[in-house]
Amino acid sequence: MKTLVTGVAGFIGYHVATYLLARGDQVIGIDNINDYYDTSLKEARLQQLEAMPQAGNFKFLKLDIAQDDELATFFETERVDAIVHLAAQAGVRYSIENPHAYIEANIRGFLNILVGAQKVKVKHLVYASSSSVYGNSKTVPFSTQDQVDHPVSMYAATKKSNELMAHVYSHLYQLPTTGLRFFTVYGPWGRPDMSPFLFANAIFNETPIKLFNHGKHQRDFTYIDDIVEGVVNVLDSPPVAGSELAPYKIYNIGNNSPIELLDWVATLERHIGKKAVTKLAPLQPGDVVTTYADVDALGQEIGYRPSTTIEQGVAKFIEWYRDYYNYK
Repeated sequence: MKTLVTGVAGFIGYHVATYLLARGDQVIGIDNINDYYDTSLKEARLQQLEAMPQAGNFKFLKLDIAQDDELATFFETERVDAIVHLAAQAGVRYSIENPHAYIEANIRGFLNILVGAQKVKVKHLVYASSSSVYGNSKTVPFSTQDQVDHPVSMYAATKKSNELMAHVYSHLYQLPTTGLRFFTVYGPWGRPDMSPFLFANAIFNETPIKLFNHGKHQRDFTYIDDIVEGVVNVLDSPPVAGSELAPYKIYNIGNNSPIELLDWVATLERHIGKKAVTKLAPLQPGDVVTTYADVDALGQEIGYRPSTTIEQGVAKFIEWYRDYYNYK
């Protein structure tokens, strides 16, 4: 199968592409390598893909999904069987500072992906939604049956919009689409703007960690290998339209076991061998207090079973961090 992975130089995109190549698929990866965070990490991920024994089945193109003409030309020249769409402008707090970037990448860019997917009639479009769509819901664990009409950040609003846009294309064109509401993902090659990476970096370098909501935030941390297995299993199981329903699905994908940030910091401390310097701070605008995934549907329908414990996952993450940044 030939699969397009957008955001292939990103954290999850890199790992998904690695998995698909290892099992023998052809992968076309696109990414605009923007500078939202350190581009050298993105380049290093691409180098890892290009060094794989299966690199002959990998093709990378530097493209911006928000550029209509460029993406239209791509779909005219590259025939793909399926799409894993992970490219997006990420970050909750940055969406307050720069909302236009989210409309451009997450709305316009996603529309371009939908148009291209419909044109080449892909077998399945799997795309990244987010646990942020649940806002500050008091009902936990978060279920895909919950109402998600009250986002608290522009990032969350764009991800909810993606789900609605995908339904339109599934309904009008019988395009099989599945949205995955990702909960906090961590592991080797992770994003340096997310708390797992930020906290580890601060502990290694003995700089203060600012814990918002006085460290009482709860996050459903999910190890990258569990995420990738779920993504690929979903990709291989496109939804089928019923008598009245479009071929459309939404799933949570998380660990189903949230922990407080203070406990997360303590786990990092154990594996790094240093104490953290912490500063407690109040709740920030746009922050979600708790993320907690109900993954029953994904387990029952796709066989998703996250198996990596926090201790195992943090150990692997810190081992990679020490190696990549040369901390002995």
